[in-house]
Parts: sequence; C-alpha cells; structure tokens
Amino acid sequence: MFALLLAVGSSLAYGCADFLGGLGARKAHVLRTVMIAAPASLAVELLLWPLLGASFSTATFAWGAASGVASAAAFALLYRTLAIGPMNVLSPVTALVSAALPVGVGLLQGEHLAAAGMVGLPLALVAVVLVSAGHGARSSRPSRTALLLAFGAGTAIALQLIFLHQAPSDSGVAPLIVGRTVSSAVVLAAAGLMRRRLGPERPAYAISAAAGTLDSVANLLFLLAARSGDLAVVAVIVALYPAGTILLARGVVAERIHRGQLVGLGTAAVAVSLLALT
Repeated sequence: MFALLLAVGSSLAYGCADFLGGLGARKAHVLRTVMIAAPASLAVELLLWPLLGASFSTATFAWGAASGVASAAAFALLYRTLAIGPMNVLSPVTALVSAALPVGVGLLQGEHLAAAGMVGLPLALVAVVLVSAGHGARSSRPSRTALLLAFGAGTAIALQLIFLHQAPSDSGVAPLIVGRTVSSAVVLAAAGLMRRRLGPERPAYAISAAAGTLDSVANLLFLLAARSGDLAVVAVIVALYPAGTILLARGVVAERIHRGQLVGLGTAAVAVSLLALT
C-alpha cells in the first residue's frame, strides 16, 4: 500500500510538472524552458542529499548515467513525436509503451501479482490509453515515422524508469543526481548548438523552475516506490500521469475533459483500487 501511494504521488507530480512545462513552452522555445527546469531539478536533488543520503558506487554511476541519457532521449523523441502528430493517437502509444516495458521487466524478474492485481494491471494499461487520448483520436492516421518515434519515446521513458530501478537500493538519491546531471548537460549542449533557433523570447522562470522541482519530486517518489514495491505495479500507476495534467488543465485554463478521458479516469480509479488489494 505504501508503494502504491508513492506511485500515485509520483504520477500526480509528473502530471503537474508536464502541465507547468507546457505552459512555459507556450511563452518561449521549449529548450529555454528546460534550460531553467533542469538545473532547478538538479538543485532540489542536491538539497535532498543531506536528508536522504547518497552513495556513489560504480553501479550507481552507471545506472544513473544511463537513466540520464534515456531521459534526454525521451525529451527529444517525445517532442519530435508530438510535433509530427496526430497527438491524440501518438500520446496513448507513447504512454502505453512507457508502461508496458517496465511491467514486462518486473514480471521477468520474478514479481508476482495476486488475483486482484492480475485484473487491475491490464485495466490500468487500458486507463493509460484512455486518459492519454483526447477528442477525435480516430480522426487521422499517423505516418510510419511518427509511430516509430512514438514507440521510441515510450521506450526511452520506460528505460529511464527501469535504469533508476536497477540502481543499488542503498544508493539514496545518488542515481537521481547522476541522471539529472547527465540529462542537464545534454540539454544545455543541445541548447548551445541550437541557440540561433531558440528565438528572442525569455522563458517563464518561475513556471519553468516549478516544473523542474515537481519533476524531481516525481522521480524521487518513483524511486522510493520502486524500492518498496513491485516495478510492474509502480510503473503502470506512474504512467497514469496524464490524469494530473488534464485535471489541472481543466481547473486552471478551463480545457474540456472529453468523454473518453472521463472513462479513463474512472477506469484508473478502479485499477488503483484493485492493485491496492494486492
């Protein structure tokens, strides 16, 4: 139950971070937003170091760096995917892949689910697709390139979670610090190479920093949840992060929640309840 609560908290934090990141990206080039969010995220993790400890072994460096590379790849692939579109088709594909791969890894590593979990897990995967899909998801067909990019983005997100889970359980927040350092370096290098294409607009500093802070909180809650529970269960709950985004979008900018998304939210509630019984 504790791991499940941590996973739900991680999912909500990811959803809030994405919402704020999206608002920031409306005001300036997305790389300008991430240039603020990434260092803010790293600063939070460094502040957590004295509280939660950190052990920088060789394995921690390796898995942390791998998660950082996967995080940077996920960022690039995801935004390229959404730029091509259609978002209503590609977002559910990305979310489903990002949930399914960690589930498979967890089961292959010997994790077992009770009867309620065997029902709740596939139900949660269905909820991931429904929550991620917007209005008119069947209105257009994506190209083969867009689908491959969506699978690639989902795979990169999944690998980030898997690599963090593989880090030694006694390493504290070290995997997060290493991963964020690597991903920040990649993002800043990309921004330097693309500086002429970033435009003159200034980023929304407060919103971008808040997005980075929430992303760090989400990563920490995921790491704690995965260490105290099953990766298969934790990953699929975390993949419900679009629920937090659409609820905030409804409350803050009055975006409409479509019928399929409402069904997805209800399905997610049932799935989480079943998984809690495991």
